[in-house]
Amino acid sequence: MITNVSLVSVWVTDLDESLAFYTDVLGFEKGDDVRLGPDFRWLTVVHPQQPELHLHLTTPGEPLSPELVEAMRRAQADGGLPGVGLTVDDCRATHAELVAKGVEFLQEPAERPYGVEALMRDNSGNWMVLVERREYDPATMTREDLG
Repeated sequence: MITNVSLVSVWVTDLDESLAFYTDVLGFEKGDDVRLGPDFRWLTVVHPQQPELHLHLTTPGEPLSPELVEAMRRAQADGGLPGVGLTVDDCRATHAELVAKGVEFLQEPAERPYGVEALMRDNSGNWMVLVERREYDPATMTREDLG
């Protein structure tokens, strides 16, 4: 029986730069960092408050087909890959802190029925959502509620 989610892969353009972004900017900690030969590195980061969930930072490459690798690199260059959602205790304060650190935001903090959210990019261009959650009834939500 499945008991939880323990690993989510995030496609990045450079492992060392992404490790620095996720640790120095977002406050994650380095998890696993294992080199298996000259061309493969298993790298994860974990959030101190959720150490059982590892974000696997990985670059497009083998065993993916060359065509898929190229398509993913194009999507990365266009900023078209989704990343992860991050829960925050104060979306506006977190937004201000990350803007001061040079993080690019696609959407300023905005009120939603489920809380306050902002949309940003990581250093590889992946979309990431910050959400300050509050209780809501999804049955009463409409498209207009989403802005």
